Amino acid sequence: MASGPARVVFTSGFAARYTNGVREFDVWASNMRQVIKAMDDMFPGLGEHLEEETTLAINGEYHETGYFQPVPPGAEVFFIPRIEGG
Repeated sequence: MASGPARVVFTSGFAARYTNGVREFDVWASNMRQVIKAMDDMFPGLGEHLEEETTLAINGEYHETGYFQPVPPGAEVFFIPRIEGG
């Protein structure tokens, strides 16, 4: 599978907490493991927050955050904070 730049998008609240307010990043990756590693390389510790606190949508389709979930070239990867119930 060819890899390509994926557009990683965060909500404004998540970005304010973890990426100094930056909401969008271009990441070269062919699967979610590579996306999460690239984001963790930019913001150490972020990978753990992505795995534990978010749900994932790739090109508008929801997925479990799985390491080997393919990321097509040019895909939009949207991390959505999970809503905690009480």
